[in-house]
Amino acid sequence: MRFGFVGSFGSVHEVVEMAVATEEHGWDGFFTWDGVDLGGMDAWDPWAVLAAAAVRTERVTLGALVFALPRRRPWVFAKQAVTVDHLSGGRLVLPVGLGVPTDRAVASVSGEAATLRERAERFDDALTVLDRSFSGERFDVQGHHLTVEGLQLRPTPVPRPDGSARIPLWVVGSFPSERSMGRAARFDGVVPQHRGARAMDPLTPQDVAEVVAWVREHRPADAGPADVVLHGALPADRGAAREHVAALAEAGATWFVDALWDPATATPEALLARVRQGPPVL
Repeated sequence: MRFGFVGSFGSVHEVVEMAVATEEHGWDGFFTWDGVDLGGMDAWDPWAVLAAAAVRTERVTLGALVFALPRRRPWVFAKQAVTVDHLSGGRLVLPVGLGVPTDRAVASVSGEAATLRERAERFDDALTVLDRSFSGERFDVQGHHLTVEGLQLRPTPVPRPDGSARIPLWVVGSFPSERSMGRAARFDGVVPQHRGARAMDPLTPQDVAEVVAWVREHRPADAGPADVVLHGALPADRGAAREHVAALAEAGATWFVDALWDPATATPEALLARVRQGPPVL
C-alpha cells in the first residue's frame, strides 16, 4: 500500500510547502483538492498548486482529490494535465468524480449541470475525451452533450515505466451501483465510496474486499490491475493507524490518502506536523 496526504487548509505557499514535506518525510503522494465555493473554505486553483509542487518535488505522485470533471471543459483539462505531467516528469494521476453538488460553482451558475443524471452524462463525455486525447492522434467523439471532430492534443503525456503514454485516471465509483462502478472499472483506478446516503461513511475492510472482487470480475480482461484508492482521516494514534491501513491493504486497497477536513483542528500547523510524522509503516 502507498500513502498520500491532502493539503486541505493553508495559504497557497503553506500548501506547496506541505507537498515538499511529504517527499521529505516518506509519503508516496501529495494531493490538493478541486473546489470553488464550498462553505467559505479558501480554495486555490489545483493546477497552479500542482504545477508549483511539480517543480519543488522529484519523487511523490501528485493529484487532487477529486477533480470535478463535469464542470470542466475536458480538452482544456487534458492540456492542463499534460503540462503538469511534463513538469513533474510523469508523476501526475487524475482522481476524477462528479464533483460536490453543493459547490456554488454549480448551484449558483446557470448552464451548469444541475441534475445527477446530467452530471453523470457530462462525466462520461469528459472521460471519453480525456482517454482519447492522451493518444496524440486526431479523434472524434459523439457524446451526450458534446461533439468533437478531428481534435488532436499534443504533446502526449510522459511515457510510464510500463510503456504506456497516458496519465492514470482514478475514477470515483459508488458501490454497488452497476453504472458508477462499471464506469470506474474501465480505467486505471477506482476511488470507491458507498452509494447514496452513506457516501461519506468510511469503507471497512469487508467493503474493500467486496469492491476489489467486483472490479476483478467486471474489469476488461486486457486492462491489467487497477488501483483501489481510499481516503479519509487516519487515526491519530500511530499503532491504531498502522492496524487500520494493514487491514485495508489485506483486503486489496493499494492507496490510502490521509485527508483532514475539520477547519477547527486541521490548521496549517497541525497538517504540517502530521506530514512530518510520516506515513504508517506496514
